Amino acid sequence: MNRLLVEAEVVEHAEARPSHGVLRLAGARVAIDARTAVTADVVIENARVRELVALPARKSSFVSSAESTVDLSGYLLLPGLINAHDHLEFNLFPKLGKGPYANFREWADDIYRPDASPVREHLAVPKPVRLWWGAIKNLLCGVTTVCHHNPYDAEVFGTDFPIRVVSRYGWAHSLVLEKNVTARFRDTPEDAPFLIHLGEGTDAASAREIFDLDKRGALDSRTVIIHGVGLDEAGRSLVEERGAALVWCPSSNLYTLGKTLGREELHWHRRVALGSDSALTAEGDLLDEGRLARKASGVGLDELYRMVTCGAAEVLRLREGVGNLQAGGVADLIAIPDGGQSPADTLAESSFREIDLVIVAGKPQLLSEIILSRFPAATWEEYWAIEIGDPKRWIRAPLPWLFRETSSHLPSAVRLAGRLVRPA
Repeated sequence: MNRLLVEAEVVEHAEARPSHGVLRLAGARVAIDARTAVTADVVIENARVRELVALPARKSSFVSSAESTVDLSGYLLLPGLINAHDHLEFNLFPKLGKGPYANFREWADDIYRPDASPVREHLAVPKPVRLWWGAIKNLLCGVTTVCHHNPYDAEVFGTDFPIRVVSRYGWAHSLVLEKNVTARFRDTPEDAPFLIHLGEGTDAASAREIFDLDKRGALDSRTVIIHGVGLDEAGRSLVEERGAALVWCPSSNLYTLGKTLGREELHWHRRVALGSDSALTAEGDLLDEGRLARKASGVGLDELYRMVTCGAAEVLRLREGVGNLQAGGVADLIAIPDGGQSPADTLAESSFREIDLVIVAGKPQLLSEIILSRFPAATWEEYWAIEIGDPKRWIRAPLPWLFRETSSHLPSAVRLAGRLVRPA
């Protein structure tokens, strides 16, 4: 087997090590915003978008001999997606529980059986391996940045990790499970988000949590509420007054609580991002979440587009152009076959099967066979192939190690967010 060569820098704010040469992605339509795309070359250097060269200006654009040019005509390039809420280590698990429950604590008490199957076998898979699988779940659907709602693991989320994991944040699991939320909030940097599960229920106690958080002095513009289903009108009004943000996870809400936010409830919140949550409670990946969001709440396509790109970047206070595809910004992008529709419409109709290329900080991390054939032949040696359903994808991840470590504890099959995956 070939040795995996992973060079992408994935720390937050795109503080990437310099790369050699320049990569020119030629001839694709490039998303400017949810409604607008222009035909242009994207020139990438040192993990950033050096320039966007709109056609026909391309004919007069200087092309250096150091550049590698990849023909992406027939594709639409979008900003890399942002998953605002996941628990990466739980994405090999099956969905657990038999809801609906009145609140998340009832669900947790019902499913937590660490000495019983299937929890026992899945917990036996080493945590670093499970974190890697969580990254692959996100990579396969075009996510380039994820907010992991647990402590940041610098040893695992290093330069070899295939996606960017948000590292600058404060967090508490919830008011129920965190002993000192106020201290956690005060320890959060002034320019970083403070993340907390809150209002994750349909009972009166869940509705009261937002007022409790406010009394503790932990509700302001830095606060990011995860779920918020239980908030009543007074609670949503308080969130708006304090300027807090919301992360919405509709499939997880529907599975555990039997309810999620509707369009009118969402309109109370000025800043909203979409999250997939983990496979313990959610259905599929971030693209699946977007389709369910439309069906469950009738949210508009442009709103959904923002919830996984620039709007999510604002909620998480990400810098360096994360969430946008622009000159000078970090080079995070995805390629989807172009049907001539707007970026928002294209994204809404796409699944993981349409994600043909994912670039993180200027380095390709996922390629379809079609895209890989357009890259230099030497590139083949840097990737391992994985099958998920029908499509085969080539990714920069240590798949032999991951499958070996996982299969020793889960011998029958490896399922990632409910989907069967296997080495190709």
